[in-house]
Amino acid sequence: MPSIEVNGAALAYTDTGPRGAPAVLFGHGLLFGGWMFGPQVEALSDRFRCVTIDWRGQGDSPPARGGYDMDTLTGDAVALIDALGLAPVHWVGLSMGGFVGQRIAVRHGELLRTLTLLDTSAEAEDPAKAHDYKLLALVQRVFGIRPVLGRVTPLLFGPGAPADAVGEWRRRIARANRAALRQAVLGVANRKAVTHELGRITVPALVVAGAEDRAIPPAESARMADGIAGARLEVVENCGHSSTLEQPAEIVRLLTTFLERPEESR
Repeated sequence: MPSIEVNGAALAYTDTGPRGAPAVLFGHGLLFGGWMFGPQVEALSDRFRCVTIDWRGQGDSPPARGGYDMDTLTGDAVALIDALGLAPVHWVGLSMGGFVGQRIAVRHGELLRTLTLLDTSAEAEDPAKAHDYKLLALVQRVFGIRPVLGRVTPLLFGPGAPADAVGEWRRRIARANRAALRQAVLGVANRKAVTHELGRITVPALVVAGAEDRAIPPAESARMADGIAGARLEVVENCGHSSTLEQPAEIVRLLTTFLERPEESR
């Protein structure tokens, strides 16, 4: 997998599809990597240039000394867009990738064609959840991921999630750097709200929520969609937090329709 040095960090990425086609840039969720968009990249890369990014210390990106906060990750994504000459891009962000995507849309809107927000929120983390996440992050830092899998898995996957997707995630997360994962969790848990900035988003937006998402309930996605002018909200049944893996065909369908006719979302 290729990597690029941006803002003092090495970021792994994939780049698939015709170079002259409009680019779709995928930002993954916490504790994952760009691999979670595999079904969507496979389906779209015949007509779009599909790029995935692995955030600092996650996926195939090595740990960085710092910069795990959402603002720094936003800068990383902007630097990658510039370095690869991708702008303007269709941004597709899930959870953590959605936190970044919103910040790009309100502060660097000229870099985007459209904005797709999967299983994400514009709000700060609920204090009680933030406390629990920080504790779980500390436990995995000391003892590894295995002792907390029972608590973490239901947050990331709905009860009907495909066993092979859950198993692949468990295999990958077991190999991850413990210190980097803790820093990534803290970056999410300590993030600030961007609800007051949503009115500055001017590109067509699609918001998708899993009906069984425990990490970010659909009501949060609905409030976010209400704050973005013309945004379309879709709720996917039988789906938890990791929609691209739990309902890959439905996410492909929604993305294909939206990316080909984004004006219809308004």
